[in-house]
Amino acid sequence: MDREKIIARLTEVFQDVFDDEELQISDDTTADDIEAWDSLEHISLIAAVEKAFKMRFTMKEVSGMKNVGEMISILCERAKKC
Repeated sequence: MDREKIIARLTEVFQDVFDDEELQISDDTTADDIEAWDSLEHISLIAAVEKAFKMRFTMKEVSGMKNVGEMISILCERAKKC
């Protein structure tokens, strides 16, 4: 899976979790950019991303993510095709 496909799939996950079909993400997107993104939704988001990409983040990865770009980088690294 290449970076563009990862971003497209990740956008779908964000739209589903935050129930907003218009939501668009970028590398710089953070919880501050999405009103509904609180600590509980963060857990739901991580679980949904793990399910969508059939993988598990480590606690270090989750705690180290500062923006969506870092999440994409981890997903790309796991896919080894970005």
